[in-house]
Amino acid sequence: MVTLQTKYKEKLTAQGWRADAEQFAAVAELQRLYSQLCYSKSQQKISGWFSRFFTSFRMTDEIKGVYIYGGVGRGKSMLMDLFFDHVPGTIKKRRVHFHEFMIETHDWLHAHRGSEMADLLPAYAQHVSGNLHLLCFDEFHVTDVADAMILGRLFTALIDQGVIVVATSNWAPDDLYQGGLQRELFLPFIVLLKKRLAIIHLDSDTDYRQISDPDQDVYYFYPLGQMTEQKVRFLFDELVGGVQAQTKNLKIKGRMMKVEHAGTAARFTFSQLCEQPLGAEDYIKIAKEFDTVFVENTPVLKEEKRNEAKRFILLIDCLYEAKCRVIISAAENIHNLYDGSDHAFEFDRTISRLMEMQSSTYHAQRGST
Repeated sequence: MVTLQTKYKEKLTAQGWRADAEQFAAVAELQRLYSQLCYSKSQQKISGWFSRFFTSFRMTDEIKGVYIYGGVGRGKSMLMDLFFDHVPGTIKKRRVHFHEFMIETHDWLHAHRGSEMADLLPAYAQHVSGNLHLLCFDEFHVTDVADAMILGRLFTALIDQGVIVVATSNWAPDDLYQGGLQRELFLPFIVLLKKRLAIIHLDSDTDYRQISDPDQDVYYFYPLGQMTEQKVRFLFDELVGGVQAQTKNLKIKGRMMKVEHAGTAARFTFSQLCEQPLGAEDYIKIAKEFDTVFVENTPVLKEEKRNEAKRFILLIDCLYEAKCRVIISAAENIHNLYDGSDHAFEFDRTISRLMEMQSSTYHAQRGST
């Protein structure tokens, strides 16, 4: 049988990466989960009520999920994707960005409003578990008070329904929702997370996204000015093959946004995307509608632009998750684009992702989605 460790070693060889002891430890934990999932699946062949009881017991009381956290570019998502792809299709599974899952959750709860939340969350968990046994979250991060207030009950209900969770995050469980409103009501969720998931810390010194790539294209232009504007316009024309740009109205939850586009390439200003009250839902819609997104006239994000910086971070996260090609024109180079303190840690991830989004490896993944 091909193990996850074997797949990991093949990945190292293919990418030309050196072995990483911390990644090996995470792979071993994921292999443990893989083996338990496959064993649990085999028990479903036992007939009658005993099978249902036995499987439910194993899924909820013995199998721990996995929570992998660490700094930017340490290979968290790569390891989760390696695991997810290795899990056989006979096990119902889903990989989803955490923001997208919570949008779906709130939409479902809104559509079924009228019942008490105490009744709705178990019903939603049953709805989710009817379609999957394994739920993989990328970029687990809690900033929204509405999410924070339901996560404990939601995840308790999902686990009770036999859903196994794997998640990646930049934050240790104890650091989630730090400084958030009514955080004391969120703390039971952290206890649940640490009890039901094996916690793995990747703390390597290497940011794999920033390893040089000889086949990089340049999709980040600075400083702002006539020359940069000409380069961006030329690149847009080149990417769309000379197709005449048009303006369309993009409808998102009843809101209308004007977009200049040609085919599946779209041009936005930073002001359009980050100086308006937009959120993950808007950015996910854009990422689904277009595979190439221009973000033009991006200013240096100083302290007074903390809200704009937060939206820019979220925008890049959503475009990265969708494997979009992103072209940016900015006032400064990537490393000097953020000049604040509130979101400095989060912006390190944005820098890392923007660097990776220049690479041929990223573009190959984008073409395969």
